[in-house]
Amino acid sequence: MTIFYKLFSKLYVNITNACPCSCVFCLRQSGDGVGDAKNLWLEHEPDIAEIKEAFNRCDLGDVDEIVFCGYGEPMERADIVIEICKYIKTKCDLPLRINTNGLAKLINPEFEMSNLSVIESVSVSLNACNEEEYQRITCSCFGESSFQAMKNFALEAKKYTSVCFTAVDIISEEQIERCRTLAAGMGIPFRVRAFVGNNESYS
Repeated sequence: MTIFYKLFSKLYVNITNACPCSCVFCLRQSGDGVGDAKNLWLEHEPDIAEIKEAFNRCDLGDVDEIVFCGYGEPMERADIVIEICKYIKTKCDLPLRINTNGLAKLINPEFEMSNLSVIESVSVSLNACNEEEYQRITCSCFGESSFQAMKNFALEAKKYTSVCFTAVDIISEEQIERCRTLAAGMGIPFRVRAFVGNNESYS
């Protein structure tokens, strides 16, 4: 099973297929893999030893960043993510990033946000400027309360690491501008990501 996979200069970490959302643009709804990974569906959730062993086999020669982003929400296993980040830090000095839907505190209310200080950046999927539109796009199992929880997560996370909001360009220009305005009002940088299919670039 694929735990680590490469796409251009990034090494991605795939440690769970669990996710509280079913986003309308999610790549896993249209295929099994991306980048050099033919299949990102896991046989089981790898334990810490398996993840460390897989990392030790990785060639980091052309890698400029390590990103927790696979066929699931990495913060479903937040404590494992933090432990693996600490382990990676003992092996290399590459910057670490988590791509997340920002619902970590709904998934695990006990997660200690200060643990995010071990990573360089967090990319939070915004994709909407209000509760109703957010729920339409993400289909979160937590309902419309997810939108405020995601914003709260981003605000808290930026106390400990660099945070950026993102939106996929399948939403309208008007929605993108509203997202940009919301992000600016929260003092968080905003980036638009191009929607691409499986086995094409994404970040």
